[in-house]
Amino acid sequence: MIEVNHLVKKYGDQYALNDLSFTVEDGKIYGLLGPNGAGKSTCMNIMTGYIAATEGTVLINGHDILKEAEEAKKNIGYLPEIPPLYPDMKVKEYLQFVAELKKVKKEEREDQINEVMEKTFITDVQKKLIKNLSKGYKQRVGLAQAMIGKPAIIILDEPTVGLDPKQILEIRELILGLKKEHTVILSSHILSEVSAVCDEIMIISKGKMAACDTPEGLGHLMQGEDILEIDIRGDEMAVRKTLAEIEGVHSFTSEKVENGLVGVSVIVEKGCDVREDIFYSMADIKAPIYKMELKRKSLEDIFLELTSGKEEE
Repeated sequence: MIEVNHLVKKYGDQYALNDLSFTVEDGKIYGLLGPNGAGKSTCMNIMTGYIAATEGTVLINGHDILKEAEEAKKNIGYLPEIPPLYPDMKVKEYLQFVAELKKVKKEEREDQINEVMEKTFITDVQKKLIKNLSKGYKQRVGLAQAMIGKPAIIILDEPTVGLDPKQILEIRELILGLKKEHTVILSSHILSEVSAVCDEIMIISKGKMAACDTPEGLGHLMQGEDILEIDIRGDEMAVRKTLAEIEGVHSFTSEKVENGLVGVSVIVEKGCDVREDIFYSMADIKAPIYKMELKRKSLEDIFLELTSGKEEE
């Protein structure tokens, strides 16, 4: 559906994108994740034909976004971070204007407009001026304009920025609904948003692809080790000596905590489950376990690990 090949975008001596390549398949929701300044918006602007790349190509359904712009753009609906709305127009009037711009056939316009209004739940405000709408409704109108023309691909740049928690949940539900008929690419730096709706996550750092996988795949990729947080009552040196002899324990740290307990963080080798061995080993030295908690890396942990130490553009 989309092929991004060796994209480079330079502003003077600064790289916004530096040899970025990826492929987007049909029928999935992709999350473009990265810190502020990583190159997410630059990538989206190039993919939609708003700006040109310094080097590299973007193919939309086989059409080069620069050389065959009109054919390529027929396949794309785009919602920028700031929706392209005309505040003094009424909602339906604006959508009619968008349909005309996108060259939707006259006999299909009314049905398409009614359909996108229904899907984005803005039918009840269709006669209102856009400037009088709430932020959440404005975002829905922006999403509706992206859906006009029935594009195969919908690209959303920070679709929930500035919304309250209720509005964020509503927009997420709308995005999930788009998957039935569209391929969706959304950029965000809100990790919970990406993990909630996306089938694939692409993490960009300093204009380069740091990782690309499913949320589960990223977890396995970065897991390497699990961490066990354990509180044990016993002699710290004896506890440390016993842990060092258990197979599958990669490393550990310990410290005395409240109530005379020893707090231990155990890093476990990938694929090992040492909880039972630790339990029986501590029982052998009469060191009862008061707490044992397994912690796996969250998307936040993975994100920080992949982007830490990287300069922003």
